[in-house]
Amino acid sequence: MLTAVWQPHLYAKSMRIAREQIHDQNRRNEAGHREALNFLTGRLKKDGHDTERLLKSIADFQLAIPSWALGTGGTRFARFTGGGEPRSLEEKIMDVGLLHALNRSSGSISLHIPWDIPGNATEVMALAGELDLEFDAVNSNTFQDQANQDYSYKFGSLSHTEKSVRQKAIQHNIDVINYGKALGSKALTVWLADGSCFPGQSNFAKAFQRTLSSLNEIYSELPDDWKMFVEYKPYEPNFYSTVIQDWGTSFLLAGKLGAKAFTLVDLGHHLPNTNIEQIVATLMMEGKLGGFHFNDSKYGDDDLTVGSIKPYQLFLIFNELVYGMNNPASTNPPPAWMIDASHNVKDPLEDLLQSVEAIKLAYAQALLVDHEELEAARDNNDAVLAQEILQQAFRTDLRPLIAEARLIAGGALDPVSAFRSLNVRKHLIGERGFKTVSTGL
Repeated sequence: MLTAVWQPHLYAKSMRIAREQIHDQNRRNEAGHREALNFLTGRLKKDGHDTERLLKSIADFQLAIPSWALGTGGTRFARFTGGGEPRSLEEKIMDVGLLHALNRSSGSISLHIPWDIPGNATEVMALAGELDLEFDAVNSNTFQDQANQDYSYKFGSLSHTEKSVRQKAIQHNIDVINYGKALGSKALTVWLADGSCFPGQSNFAKAFQRTLSSLNEIYSELPDDWKMFVEYKPYEPNFYSTVIQDWGTSFLLAGKLGAKAFTLVDLGHHLPNTNIEQIVATLMMEGKLGGFHFNDSKYGDDDLTVGSIKPYQLFLIFNELVYGMNNPASTNPPPAWMIDASHNVKDPLEDLLQSVEAIKLAYAQALLVDHEELEAARDNNDAVLAQEILQQAFRTDLRPLIAEARLIAGGALDPVSAFRSLNVRKHLIGERGFKTVSTGL
């Protein structure tokens, strides 16, 4: 079992970004920001938008940072470390604290178990509390064997033909729930690599039934105020079949499991050109959308920076989310928001800052959509007007408003620029060394 004991004296001198440092950075950019903000707010007010309400909604929108995204990622061929990577759970928490200090929108961390087992939950929570952080969903891992593991997941975990292997995977998920309870988490995310590589290798129906039976045992251990997020993926690491291959299978499982089970949407877990916004609308209509793993892709599960490839699709997804969240008839609970990306060539912290900005921009743009006007256009089958309404919102540059929301909350007007001006990565390399490798990767 992986363990890590928090020693406060080790982190007392770790890099932290003071409010005064951020204020110094902001003073350099404030004149230009004020000019852009005044122009934007004047236009928004002229169009009938409540800018104060928009600012509050933008400021309140928080995203969880996954513990596994704080180091450089890799491909099937190689991984190139970036220097100063976090060597422990505590250092990962410190890195999320740096992000949150800069953008005031990264107020929680999502742990991956067993990569990031909290050795002392009380002390780990104390460190997070110092940085104004909470713990989001905990994520189980049965897609790889751990050191000295009795039974292998090579041919599956919760769907395995051998009961002993299934019980190992079930117990792991229960252990993850217990770690989460100690940290104040309220959700368990389950993603399975289970599937087959060749025709005839697996009985599809029996694999599904074994998975459902295993999930039922895990579900029975959930506290009353918890949720289970069932994640899906069409392929990889198995390429012929995946047990939970699409949103429909996840939705079917969530429905069979009960009221605490929901579908989790990872934007990269779809075949090319899938209409993700339609999936989102359907799940919200059924009250079964649990949350999101945000990323972007060109071909598959590329785990690229959010909004770097398909920003309009991201906006369209948020348009459905905003409509669903504001629909009085909706029974869907507030979704959980998390970034899930792999940083192969970028600095992980800079990449995460960019992703948070892109997500908040798409959300803010979606808030501009007049849904009554849009519905009227739809009722009249006016495709041209419907497109105009959506693209008018999408083409409105709301970055000054997002920057103002950060400024009010005590963050940086330009987080990436501040990150670089403050030499954050250089400081982290000085503290941790250049040849460090992030735990779990």
